[in-house]
Amino acid sequence: MKKCMLLAAVVIFSTIAPALAEETPDGDIHGKVGITYDSLYVWRGILVYGADSAIHPFVDLDLMGSGFHLEAVAHRANDSGHENAERWDYSLYYMGALNMEDAWETRYLVGYRYFNFPELSSHRAFKSLSDIGSVDLQELYAGFAFPRLLGVQGLVPGYVILKTWPSNSGTLVGGANPNGGTYSGWAHVFMLDYAMKLEGMSAETPSQTINFHVETVFNDGVDPRPAGGYTSSDWTHVMMGVSTDFDLGEGVTFTPALYHQVTMEDDKEKGVSPDHDITWASATLKYTF
Repeated sequence: MKKCMLLAAVVIFSTIAPALAEETPDGDIHGKVGITYDSLYVWRGILVYGADSAIHPFVDLDLMGSGFHLEAVAHRANDSGHENAERWDYSLYYMGALNMEDAWETRYLVGYRYFNFPELSSHRAFKSLSDIGSVDLQELYAGFAFPRLLGVQGLVPGYVILKTWPSNSGTLVGGANPNGGTYSGWAHVFMLDYAMKLEGMSAETPSQTINFHVETVFNDGVDPRPAGGYTSSDWTHVMMGVSTDFDLGEGVTFTPALYHQVTMEDDKEKGVSPDHDITWASATLKYTF
């Protein structure tokens, strides 16, 4: 039901958007639509579809230059056997900035996200491992980036905080988990990005920016595995990545990327032995309008 309501909201918004645009200073509808391919799908430190690759179509609408955005992202394995793990993420968020041009310049983003598993019920409580009911999730999140804090061009520290909870307390990701796991808790992500600009590449491409990213996560009770139960308050993983954007013209961008994750968490007593080293490739094709 929530999925249908959110899709209906997108349709309604696309219908009334032209009228709203006439009443706003910007007067234009902006956004991006695209698709990402991952050779492995790693989410919140967890290898979701095992050894199988995944695709992630997405759309992000800028609501008339107001700072509010409406985003939808799908996650689907490229092989069978993962139908129940297909997921749609819907988010309403706001972007802004503070202290522009100062050393403490802050770019921020705050929002709400709903995770829906369309092959499963969004309302039924957990009954058994053969009838798991809903595993839908929710979260509030806030992210901050400080582009001038370190005084190095392109070197940007960042921080994200998440408050998460299951959509139904009596579900496999809530209080009914037989292993004791729950998606209710806090998570803290500490990040560092560096944009390295290479000059004099070629006549057609005078410069190219290589983006480096590293993050580590302190997980305070959040377990993203529906049948998990091992996560406690601890540092869970470190993820590193490198990417670059290729401007294909007409608003189209192609972004290849390579990532590596070192997982620090292990709890063999509960039958969980996560992959400690995961490397995967990613490619995104995006149209910005």
